[in-house]
Amino acid sequence: MSQGNQRFCSQPRLDLIPFTIPLSCFLQAGTVSILMLIIAQKATSEALVSLGEASEELFRGDRLPVLSFPNDQE
Repeated sequence: MSQGNQRFCSQPRLDLIPFTIPLSCFLQAGTVSILMLIIAQKATSEALVSLGEASEELFRGDRLPVLSFPNDQE
């Protein structure tokens, strides 16, 4: 086998001068980063929902003090 045929038969790699990186490493890194983004998106959406519920509790009327207004019927 010649040098060119051996290169196509081996595992695909990204050839750089100081080292070679298998393409499976890039696939693994991409998969992990996508999964982390999905987990972060779910956590962020849950945090925003709970923040919205907490802000609704602040503006509910049952916890506000009753204000006495003067009667204008005099």
